Amino acid sequence: MFQIGDKVVYPVHGAGIIEAIETKEVLGEEHRYYVMFIPSSSMRVMIPCDSSTNNNIRSIVSEKVAEQVMEILHGQESQMSDKWSHRYRLNMDKIKSGDILELAEVVRNLSLRDVGKGLSSGEKRLLDQAKEILVSELALVRDAATAEVDTMLENIFQPSD
Repeated sequence: MFQIGDKVVYPVHGAGIIEAIETKEVLGEEHRYYVMFIPSSSMRVMIPCDSSTNNNIRSIVSEKVAEQVMEILHGQESQMSDKWSHRYRLNMDKIKSGDILELAEVVRNLSLRDVGKGLSSGEKRLLDQAKEILVSELALVRDAATAEVDTMLENIFQPSD
């Protein structure tokens, strides 16, 4: 169970801070919800407390794991299918997993592919979503502004002249 003030990640939405724990009545039954504020998008989401293990909510990673993320981002592109639909499904599964290391692979692979061969519009949206989630967590881990982390990521994938 998380507490108010905990920094957590909610896959597909990003990283944020538990602001409150509220009880709401739904269909005549009372349920408890985490109210999470996501600074990168200034969004608040309500997450059912009783199903937090089912929706992959987790604490943000340590600085050590954040360093592993940076190593992955600086690595080589993984072998990927030539069919965009297969890549899309595999990448979406990695994003939904909530694993930051898999998320970093998605960002790296799609960013490198974008620079090299270009991406379909669906893959561009997927890359934007994956980057937003990754930036939101790295910003909380490093206590940095999301714009600063976003710029750092952009610089990793700039084509060299």
